[in-house]
Amino acid sequence: MTREMIVGKRAIGWKEVLALAAVFAAIVAMAACNRSNVQAAPAMPAPLVTVVKAATKDVPRYLDEIGRNAAFESVTVTPQVGGRVVERHFQDGESLKKGQLLFVIDPRPYQAQVDSSQATLAQARAALDLAKIQFARDQEVIGERAISKQDYDTKKNAVDVDQAQVDAARAALETANLNLEYCYIHSPIDGRAGARLVDVGNVVQANTASLLSIQRLDPIYADFTITESDLPTVQKQMSTGLLKAAVRLPSDTESGARAGRVEFLDNAVQAGSGTVNLRATMSNPDHHFWPGQFVDVKLILSTDRGAVVIPNQATQISQKGAFVYVVKSDDTAELRPIKLGQRQGDDVVVTEGLAPDERVVVAGQMLVRPGGKVRVDSNSSPAQNSRAMRNAATVSGGQS
Repeated sequence: MTREMIVGKRAIGWKEVLALAAVFAAIVAMAACNRSNVQAAPAMPAPLVTVVKAATKDVPRYLDEIGRNAAFESVTVTPQVGGRVVERHFQDGESLKKGQLLFVIDPRPYQAQVDSSQATLAQARAALDLAKIQFARDQEVIGERAISKQDYDTKKNAVDVDQAQVDAARAALETANLNLEYCYIHSPIDGRAGARLVDVGNVVQANTASLLSIQRLDPIYADFTITESDLPTVQKQMSTGLLKAAVRLPSDTESGARAGRVEFLDNAVQAGSGTVNLRATMSNPDHHFWPGQFVDVKLILSTDRGAVVIPNQATQISQKGAFVYVVKSDDTAELRPIKLGQRQGDDVVVTEGLAPDERVVVAGQMLVRPGGKVRVDSNSSPAQNSRAMRNAATVSGGQS
């Protein structure tokens, strides 16, 4: 036997043949080992999930709208007499009380008018007194025909004319006093002052120049609109009682909404937009709301009694619609199609597909298989799990 073998057109030695055989044997051994490991791999454990029972509670039916705050009262202070502004008695942005002195217009010309009117009135009264005395004297002798009827009528007419002059002088004095009073400008309402529009030393004209804007902030309005399709429902609710609204700033939480009373419904639908204006009135002692701010308005129409609610995080969306995983008594998961109602804060109403007290999965849905077993985590509450999910989402959003 020769020590070489012919392979193809090349001769190889026995050492190479032995090396190839060893490699082949190692490959066969590794394959056999892998098949053994696959057969021995343990089954995957049931996924760990957090569940919560579907609850029942009374929830509101509402319309979500966008509104804008407006001052309860708004006044633009305008002078009613002309003159030079000589005093200012407030600071910009100050909280004002009704009747508080704001500006003083130079009162000296108007005081002079008052003095002149008083003198004119005194003169008219003196003339009237004389005319009355003369007329009274003639009345005593008219019966004796000591004076003519014409002289008598002249004296009587003089009394009437002097009385009219007294009345005119009295009216002129009242006008002069009123103009003098207008020199001292007071706040007509309780409210917050804006920035002053004139300074001391400026000359202003009557009923033309604006001096200051004052707005009352407590209470405060929230003006918003609804579509004309929602108008019949709103009208029906307003006919049975006062509508309520929950108003909050976009930065406020759902629980931070303030209660408001809807007391105004406009008398026409806006032709261009097809909407109707409404107004809610809220208490605002801490000035949380400010005129001109945008607000979220939840117009509460009615209350649904005994509605089924679950945490919003339990719901999933597929091409066929919303669904949840319901954990049965044997700890198997069922994929349950549902119909959703309105959001209620962190919860959502389920109108169809779920009964009260059924257990739904709120965390761990990604590993759940319909009909498969699950392990219910009894150590973590839905609230804790919800916070963990929000924190994870925040971290993920910050890293992306």
